[in-house]
Amino acid sequence: MATLVRACSVDDIEEEGVHRFDHGDRTFAIYHSPDGEFFATDGLCTHEHAHLAEGIVDGHEIECPLHFGAFDYRSGIPTVAPACVALKTYSVKVEDGSVFIDIDGG
Repeated sequence: MATLVRACSVDDIEEEGVHRFDHGDRTFAIYHSPDGEFFATDGLCTHEHAHLAEGIVDGHEIECPLHFGAFDYRSGIPTVAPACVALKTYSVKVEDGSVFIDIDGG
């Protein structure tokens, strides 16, 4: 069963931007794509655990601020080394101006 949690307002993330969302002891990254869609991944890089929300979004990629590895945030797949382990992705729902993520990963 999905566990939807409100992460932020759609206005909190500019287009091609990223927003950090902490819930309990977990960190997530919420992205606003150039296509107007929203996506969510784990918020820490799988290489050295840097906060991805401090990185740069370019198109559909997030670049880690530490060693500049990159991921396609739609799929979590690494696209630039040293990142080599995929990010976990989460379903997103936008409703009434808010962005909700399924923190169970559904």
